[in-house]
Amino acid sequence: MGKSVRVKSFKILFVFFFTTILLFSSVNRLQKAEIVKGELRLKFLNPCDKKKIKQFTLTKPFRRVFDLYNTQLKCSTNKTKHFLRIAQYKPNIVRIVIPCEKPYSCTPYKPLFSTKEYHIPLPKKSSILPAKRYTKPKLHIITTEKKKHKKASKLIAATKSSTVTSGYHSHKHELIVIDAGHGGHDTGAIGGGKREKDLVLSIAKKVAKELKKRGYPIYLTRNSNHFLKLSQRTHIADKKGSIAFISIHANSVPKKYRNKAHGVETFFLQNTRDAKSQRIAARENAAVLKGAGSRLSKKVIIDSVLNGPKIIESNKLAIAVQRRIITNLRRKYRGVRDGGVRHAPFYVLVGASRPSILVEVGYISNPKERARLFTSRYQSLIAKGIAEGVSNYLNNRKKEIDL
Repeated sequence: MGKSVRVKSFKILFVFFFTTILLFSSVNRLQKAEIVKGELRLKFLNPCDKKKIKQFTLTKPFRRVFDLYNTQLKCSTNKTKHFLRIAQYKPNIVRIVIPCEKPYSCTPYKPLFSTKEYHIPLPKKSSILPAKRYTKPKLHIITTEKKKHKKASKLIAATKSSTVTSGYHSHKHELIVIDAGHGGHDTGAIGGGKREKDLVLSIAKKVAKELKKRGYPIYLTRNSNHFLKLSQRTHIADKKGSIAFISIHANSVPKKYRNKAHGVETFFLQNTRDAKSQRIAARENAAVLKGAGSRLSKKVIIDSVLNGPKIIESNKLAIAVQRRIITNLRRKYRGVRDGGVRHAPFYVLVGASRPSILVEVGYISNPKERARLFTSRYQSLIAKGIAEGVSNYLNNRKKEIDL
């Protein structure tokens, strides 16, 4: 009887001990938080789980809040990192508060091949507010606000009415950079006397027009016939604080394949073993890399691929854009080939920490497709497809962030 009791007691103690170990082993520790290149970079003791990091927004004043569940600070005291606050909000929750004058686009990510890090893009310095504790408004202020509610409601209704009339919502904080490939002395591919640099500039301008109609601010890397250096193309999206970078090009193949190769393809940055993707990337890279050392260029592309924060988001953007282009073209034209979404080491996408894609709108070497590409109707359908794809992607991303 005594032996049975001892065995049961041992089992209970074992279960309690094992459960305690599991409980505490699931708690991660935030070892370090530092601001590097406009990002808050968090480093954990153990691999971090994105599912245990929730984000939401608070207003009056605007703040973006991140709750890190099952996490503890290395030091139990609260910390202030420049303009933001990091605190042990609850025994198992670390809270990060980023104060800002206005909403900003923010897509946190885990760096490739780094399971113990989590990076949060920060707002521009011009829109940052000093870190301070939020105090609730007093009762008499709330009462005063209620009196103004009816007047405010009328203003909001009028604003909504004007938005509906225009057909699109405002996206004034979502700048999109559109890059027309080649330019100046670099004609790009040539077929039937037609030049790639002229085609892509025309389409880029149409894309800009379509996105502006949808309320997006636009920046064209070039709006005339001039050449841009590699360094200008690679960093322009970041310099302008854009949320997406779209580079537009046209494809080409040697003479013996010109009647076979056709269709639309969309690429995002990543190394590949696919021979076709490598060939296309090599052709597009040839012009922009003139005068750049191959050793330096190789380092740039490797660093971008290994540390590129937007590979997944760029893939999503590429899928959305490719789908809308093909849908629009096939409604009006027969035999439009869907070349799909591919990844390749395009140097024009290197360095941009925003979702970035390169669209090959068609083969200028194919006589039939070339004839279509140089018509305003065909270009407009492509431009509309790109704009719709970008808009769909950004709307879906907002839904994901709000979850």
